Amino acid sequence: MKKEVKQFKEMQYVVRYPKNYHPEERYPLLLLLHGAGSRGNDIDLLLNNPFFRITDNMSLPFVTVAPQCSENTWFDLFQVLEGFVKEIAANRCVNHEKIYVIGASMGGYAAWQLAMSMPEYFAAIVPICGGGMYWNADRLVNVPIWAFHGEKDSAVLVEESVKMVNAVNQAGGNARLTVYPNTGHDAWSDTYCNPEVFEWLLAHKNKNMTCINEKYTDSNLYG
Repeated sequence: MKKEVKQFKEMQYVVRYPKNYHPEERYPLLLLLHGAGSRGNDIDLLLNNPFFRITDNMSLPFVTVAPQCSENTWFDLFQVLEGFVKEIAANRCVNHEKIYVIGASMGGYAAWQLAMSMPEYFAAIVPICGGGMYWNADRLVNVPIWAFHGEKDSAVLVEESVKMVNAVNQAGGNARLTVYPNTGHDAWSDTYCNPEVFEWLLAHKNKNMTCINEKYTDSNLYG
């Protein structure tokens, strides 16, 4: 599948086009958020990310976009990342009902946070070995979630995903968690090579654009 390297502000990103791509058609969009191992300004680190190595030979129908974090964490670039989402979502080749996020490790944390910050953009998300601010999970009640984690992960404890998934479901959302019992931090390899993950994403359309729950808005109670 064809790839291009492009620039958004100070952030490089990779675009991978599906087979027989035509710019006048509309495609589902998959936003990939990499982990700490692909940080920096060397785009080859991202081009050689496990996601691309594993999925390049799969016939996926997405336009995949993968920004590169040039800072220490995604949170150092979070405003740029939000602007990037708005920019790519406005592209005429994008099916606006089918925008998805998949992220691993540092990118798993960013996937959770990005969906909570901009839930109106995403039809479904797949956070892998990440975690987040579970007290704010109400904002994800209309975003289907399939999270993955290794039970033996010592870098990011599996409880981080458990807390997020439980909080979303307790708020009335639709979140599920798959735990790999004999896996450490690398929960992404098994996830990326599983076609059911991508079929699950594609089964969802955005139902969140006008239904966002807000809590903790009283500063007297919540600071």
